Amino acid sequence: MPLVRVTLKPDGTVVQHGSRRGEQAIGQIDHERLDRTTEVEIEQQIAEDDAQARKDAAAYTRRVRKRTGMTQVMFAARIGVPIDTVRNWEQGKRFPAGPAKALLKVLDRAPQAALAALK
Repeated sequence: MPLVRVTLKPDGTVVQHGSRRGEQAIGQIDHERLDRTTEVEIEQQIAEDDAQARKDAAAYTRRVRKRTGMTQVMFAARIGVPIDTVRNWEQGKRFPAGPAKALLKVLDRAPQAALAALK
């Protein structure tokens, strides 16, 4: 999943930066709505964002593993992590971090080369 870089202009315009399109306006901050937002609503949005991030990470991990054609047990053994680790990633209980996250990216983009290197 490509990263998107956005910035907020002083006038409240949200712009997206891309290598092909340069800078593109994608929205405007509603300052009145922002001022009305309560701490409870902010905490609720944070919780919803975290839950969505876990779902997205779980789906990504599962997709990468399935592209290799391996079961969870086989995949865990091949990448050198406990089976519970793979299960936790795919269930959204934990996020792959550091070297594991990097390995998943390589497996996603160049699965044959990554798997050959792991033999």
